[in-house]
Amino acid sequence: MKKQFTMKIENLKIRIDELISLADLVLQTRKDSDFGSYVSSERFNEFRSASLSFLKNTFNETHPFYKEFEERARGANPYSVEEGRGILKAAKSEIFGGWIFTIKGLISSEIFSDFLEMSEYLLKENWKDAAAVMTGGVLEEHLRQLCIKHGISIDINKNGKMIPKKAESLNTDLSSAGVYNILDQKNVTAWLDLRNKAAHAKYLEYSKEQVEIMYSGILNFISRTI
Repeated sequence: MKKQFTMKIENLKIRIDELISLADLVLQTRKDSDFGSYVSSERFNEFRSASLSFLKNTFNETHPFYKEFEERARGANPYSVEEGRGILKAAKSEIFGGWIFTIKGLISSEIFSDFLEMSEYLLKENWKDAAAVMTGGVLEEHLRQLCIKHGISIDINKNGKMIPKKAESLNTDLSSAGVYNILDQKNVTAWLDLRNKAAHAKYLEYSKEQVEIMYSGILNFISRTI
């Protein structure tokens, strides 16, 4: 998991460097006239479209990086390109710092890896109940982060007060939004049920083997949907 996360970060670093270099290439097409300065519209549109796609997929459409780029890098002129390049450089700093896929950098995918490694250790030591609770907790946080990434509310209004949605509600919302399919949704429901059994001391209602299957399934699920 940690290796996959590291590879993903490295790919993001490569891509954002490519986009910054593309901005430089667009600026090289600058022309000055009596009516002002402009750049190649074809190159600019390529730069804008690729950058917006990258920012949307890496952060989301509600993130300031995406919103500022969409608002400031609009015209085929040097100023817009420079504005866009500056935003990409800020995004690069955040990526290199490792604080992505989160709100305000509170939880990183590296932490997911650490907890999953702890779960694996607990299983090897035959502490299936603690492993089930810990692995289920990682799954629930992953669901919450997926909702944030895809613009799905993680809270619900109850009697005028906003309270966090339960994990199963997040699961339903994510499946309904097409983030993952019905089979994944059913698997998540089963994993959450096993976690709840462990959390409520219903230790005889599941086996170590079932926790191991849960662990492997969640590891695969997070790897595919991160």
